[in-house]
Amino acid sequence: MPYKFLFFDLDHTLLDFNGAEDTALTSFLEEAGVAPKDIKTYKDYYIPMNRAMWEDLNHGLITKAELLRTRFSRLFEHFGREVDGAYLAERYQEFLSQQGQELPQAHAFIAEVKSRGYKIYAATNGVSYIQRGRLQASSLLPFFDAVFISDEVGEHKPSKDFFDKIAAHIPNFDPKAALMIGDSLTADIQGANNAGIDSIWFNPKGLANETPAVPTYQVKNYQGILNILSN
Repeated sequence: MPYKFLFFDLDHTLLDFNGAEDTALTSFLEEAGVAPKDIKTYKDYYIPMNRAMWEDLNHGLITKAELLRTRFSRLFEHFGREVDGAYLAERYQEFLSQQGQELPQAHAFIAEVKSRGYKIYAATNGVSYIQRGRLQASSLLPFFDAVFISDEVGEHKPSKDFFDKIAAHIPNFDPKAALMIGDSLTADIQGANNAGIDSIWFNPKGLANETPAVPTYQVKNYQGILNILSN
């Protein structure tokens, strides 16, 4: 059956999270009083720590509230400073919500997909006002028929419940005609496996799959996705 309903992850798939994070962290750390010469050192510690915490969330080891509440306390504690982690989390989220950087060719790609008549949905984990703010700051928002964010859905990828809940909001939804497209094996591809829908692993760096997740397809670029949709 031809695909009709396309679910897109946002970060590292359409939006440039690395660029957004770098810009937001610089502004945030400057406001928090970190000396310019030390900002890179703070970033080098924070970025892998934050990635690891999101992986822990994907595996159910921590809650999103715990992640958001503690990550900056852990960062500054590492450098010998005691801070109000909850307040700093709010400040960082405000900076991040303003960042709309897109991956190269993302706009042209999603415009082409839309022109082919597909129903296009954002299916993303994250904080609602951050993800909506970033989409609004980008040029991509008008292409989506709907935006589904874990904060609003009440479940997060890779939970089957996440996909079940968003499917309930899509008229005439058919899982056999659905396709999840994303860069994360543990969230996007495992989520698609759990939901019983096909998936494309967007893997520009050619990483090895060392997880139980099984993508239906694997591509290195947007043209690879367009080729699959053309078949």
